[in-house]
Formats: sequence, structure tokens, C-alpha cells
Amino acid sequence: MGRPLTIAHVDGEQGWSGGQVQVFLLLDGLRRRGHRNVLFCPPGSRQETVARERGIETVPVAMRNDLHLAAVSRIAAGLRTCGADVAHLHTGRANWLGGWAARRARVPAVTTRRMDHPVRRHLVNRLVYGRFVRFAVGIAPAVSRRLVEGGVDPAKVRTIWSTVDAAALAPATPRAAVRAALDTPDDALVLLLAAHLSHRKGFDVALRALAELVGEGDAGGWSEAGGADHDGRHVVAWIAGDGPERPALEALADALGIADRVRFAGRRDDVPDLLAAADVFVMPSRSEGLGIAALEAMAAGLPVVASAVGGLGEAVVDGRTGLLVPPDDPAALAAALGRLVDDGALRARLGAAGPGRVDEGFRPEQMVAAYEDLYREMLGEAPAARGVDAASR
Repeated sequence: MGRPLTIAHVDGEQGWSGGQVQVFLLLDGLRRRGHRNVLFCPPGSRQETVARERGIETVPVAMRNDLHLAAVSRIAAGLRTCGADVAHLHTGRANWLGGWAARRARVPAVTTRRMDHPVRRHLVNRLVYGRFVRFAVGIAPAVSRRLVEGGVDPAKVRTIWSTVDAAALAPATPRAAVRAALDTPDDALVLLLAAHLSHRKGFDVALRALAELVGEGDAGGWSEAGGADHDGRHVVAWIAGDGPERPALEALADALGIADRVRFAGRRDDVPDLLAAADVFVMPSRSEGLGIAALEAMAAGLPVVASAVGGLGEAVVDGRTGLLVPPDDPAALAAALGRLVDDGALRARLGAAGPGRVDEGFRPEQMVAAYEDLYREMLGEAPAARGVDAASR
């Protein structure tokens, strides 16, 4: 496996999201492989708390803005003190502050990009991707393409998929109990949506699709023997998550006449229970770097209906593990959902293929091995890193 490395990780976020989950999957995996991790993060952040709970070395550094020069000096000094072999930059602010610090400390750096937004060709990005980092990693091929389109040298771009820890998805509560708590009959067909309630996630599209689907049911356009009846009263949507769009989404459900079919469950810590108690996972994002929630659904054996955007449209295989639809298209989403409402065999087939898809490159140990290879490549100790080919279709 080669010599143990000291990897300095820089995360400038105060909050916690799917990106931080991936960072800690990487930290845990690297530690199991014998490496030393040192996490530079804002004081009082959840990252600091979780790192200390897990026994990970932590260096608190205030990173108030992109011009916080004291943070650059503090990180550079910390990199020298801990004897970092490489620096791994995990967020946009970390790219600038941590990248600058790594250059000052003469430590080779790599950055991971998690969003599929275009990479703007401004001075900061030219410095980050041109001088500060040796490699830029996209978490899906679509994200890597954005890097190249934004002017990053293709020779510096790698793809290493984000991952899902399937072992953490075992449900703790019986299906019937979860449904009862959400006022959902045992024989209902449940559509699950789980994410931060923001415009980017497209939950308004899902509500309009549900209203259209119910309208088709009123006309006798869909039904399933022994399942949902013609007026669709057995089709229910669970929305797990919170965020700025919640009031607007609740008002929209009311205006569409489907409030009785939608359960706003709020922020949940029992996603494995929800997955086990649902029938279809829906992810109608307008943009998505990858969409870890879709990976979780596939690992749990649920069919996925998702937008064909970014890495989400690459991870979910249309017709194999789910159905892909254009973004911002309620009619197309309604049609895809209607197919699954009608066809229990199709639901079962798509769901059964999910765990196998996750095995093709979305396991944490696969991500960790690919990053270890990349670190060693940066140090001249290994051949080119593993990555995109592992999960190609």
C-alpha cells in the first residue's frame, strides 16, 4: 500500500451538507488504510465537532471571507507544522484560501468540485486551477466536463465518483410504523422526495406532476389492480427536508388541490426508515452535481425517477435503475411516475437493479482507493488514479 501519508483537508463551510458527508467518508476510509488526516475547518462548525468526536486531528481556522488573509497564513503555518504531504481542498472558499496557503507552504494540492454549475473564467479561478492545484476532481463526468469547459487543463482533471455507505441505510423502524406516523395507509403508493427545500431541487415540479397524475387518475387513465384506485387517493408524496421553499411549496400543494396527498415531514434523521417505507424515489432537480440521495435510494432498492441533469443523469441508468426525464417538465415527470404507478413489475425490476449499480463505483472504499492513488500520483509514487471508468455504463 506504500508509506502512510499525512493529508491535510481544508473545508471552509460552517454548515453541513452532502459534501461534508463525503469528506468524512473519505477521512474514515483513509484512516482505515493507515493514513493520517488533519482537518482545517471553521471553529464551532459541525465539521469540527464531528472530527473531534471521531478522533480526527482538527485545526480550527476562521475563514470569514475569500479575502481573509489571516486564514491563509494560519493554514500555511498549519500545513508546515503537521508535515502535510498533500492538501485536499473541499469547498470553494477552501480552494482560494487553502490553495494559496498550500502554494506558500510548498505542499501539492488537489481540489474536489461537487456542483455542475459552469466554472467561470475569472482571475481567482485561473489562479486556483492554473497555479494552486495539481489536480481538479469532478464527482461525476458531467462535473469534470464543466471544469474543462471552464478552461481547466484537461490533463489536470480527474473524475472520482461520490459514494454512498449502504451499511448505514439499514432501517430501524418497521415500514407500517413509519407509514402510520405519516398518516399514510399501508396500501398507499408512496413517492419519496428528500432534500433541502430549495428552488434547485425542483420540488415544485414534482407537485405539479403529482397534480397532473391525479388528474389522469380522475379520467381513468391509470390504475393498478390491487393498488391505487382511479381517483389516485392511494398515491401519496412524502417530502423530507426543510428550507426556504417550504412555505411556497405548501401553498402550491394547496392551490393544486393535492394538499391531502402531500406529507411535509420536515428535516429527518431517519432517511433509511423512509426509504424502506416508500415505493418510488423522486429527484426532479434543476441542476445536480451527482445527487447522493439518488444513490441512497438505489442502494436501498428503490426505483428512481430523476431529472437527466449533471451527474444525476449519469448515475441513474434510464430503464435499468430508474427513469430519467427532462428537468422542469411536470408533464414528462407525471408520465414517468404514471408508468411506475401502473406497473408493479417495472418498479420491482428497477429497484432490484439499484444495489448492483452502486457496486459499480459508488462504494466508499472505491472512492478512498481512487483518492489514495491520486495523492501518490501527485507525489510521484503511483500511476494514474482510478476514477470514472469504474462506474461507466
